[in-house]
Amino acid sequence: MVGSGGARTAANLGIVSLLALFLGACSSVSLPSFSSSPTAAPEPPPAPEMPATIRPDEIVGKWGLASYQNPNDRMRTEAAAKAQCKQPYVIGAGANGGVIMHLADQATPQELRLKGSPGGKNYIGPAGPAGGEQDREIVSFDGRVLITRFIDKDAATRYGNMVYVRCGPRA
Repeated sequence: MVGSGGARTAANLGIVSLLALFLGACSSVSLPSFSSSPTAAPEPPPAPEMPATIRPDEIVGKWGLASYQNPNDRMRTEAAAKAQCKQPYVIGAGANGGVIMHLADQATPQELRLKGSPGGKNYIGPAGPAGGEQDREIVSFDGRVLITRFIDKDAATRYGNMVYVRCGPRA
């Protein structure tokens, strides 16, 4: 006859065997997930770059440069920018169809792209979607005066609205 100690041992071994069998089956059977986090849908591919309504050759040249924060200072700032034509800011033509300009806080100019957006806005910045953190929005452009504003909030606060006034006749 089996004593109560042996019965307990046999019952424990039986439970352990069933748990091992159950856990082994769990690795081969897919059970539904009860987690509260939804599965993320794959990100759509980036939209193709839209051409800007301003061509790079329209802004290549020598420009007087100044900036303002307060919109009431725009006319005064345009006059200050024109006075800077003695030491113009040069926007060059890039080798890949862009323009050579500085990014915010960068000492070396680089080739940037003119990019359009579905909303009709134009941007100047590195390759990538229009309106990126390193881009600047073209606020206005009439062929003689170009006004831009950085998208990055910190850069926009420091630099304000950048006013470029063409120096001399258009090239």
